[in-house]
Amino acid sequence: MAELVFFTGTMDSGKSTLALQTHHNHSSAGRKGLVFTRKDRAGNATLSSRLGLKSPALEVVPETNFLRLMTQLISKGEVVDYLICDEAQFYEIEQVDQLARVVDDFGVDVFTFGITTDFRTALFPGAQRLLELADRVNVLQVEALCWCGKKATHQARIVNGVMVTEGEQVVVGDAGIDARPDEVVYEVLCRKHHMRKVFSRQAQAEHMSKSPLPFEDTQWRQQS
Repeated sequence: MAELVFFTGTMDSGKSTLALQTHHNHSSAGRKGLVFTRKDRAGNATLSSRLGLKSPALEVVPETNFLRLMTQLISKGEVVDYLICDEAQFYEIEQVDQLARVVDDFGVDVFTFGITTDFRTALFPGAQRLLELADRVNVLQVEALCWCGKKATHQARIVNGVMVTEGEQVVVGDAGIDARPDEVVYEVLCRKHHMRKVFSRQAQAEHMSKSPLPFEDTQWRQQS
């Protein structure tokens, strides 16, 4: 039985790596599949992982119609056993509906991968529709960590060194603490630090700006 499966987790939980591995496993077994993505960090028509793995992919745009595409391919005699759909949170609601129809009407497995909530902790429309329609929702077991060491549960957007909770839902940016401060940066945080708007650079700056502890000052006077 074909299924619509949604694999989800925060950034850095290995979603794109799993998408690439799933494609490899199915293609190695002789199955024919198509790989899709949208707004990947590596640019158009590429599915990439932060581990450095990547694969050519079909770029999903608002005009993409999965039902029409499948109909065209099958009418040409092509075989499609499965679809890999990365960054599925960016898909249109209608496109998620189409993916469900691909499973039901064509008997094709559809494996989707993406995060559920944005930097404001609001659900992405595409992710919400997948939660409503998917036959299975699998939360990835690889836990991303907040800078404090706790499990990361939220995505934070940092603009010009300031964490923001307002703005357009989709803005492409870099990820990780190595990005330049003047870039749009995304970082995963635990709920506590997301609500308090404390991200890694800020926490580090606050730590460095603290005055010496009393015993450190006393030790200095004794040595002098």
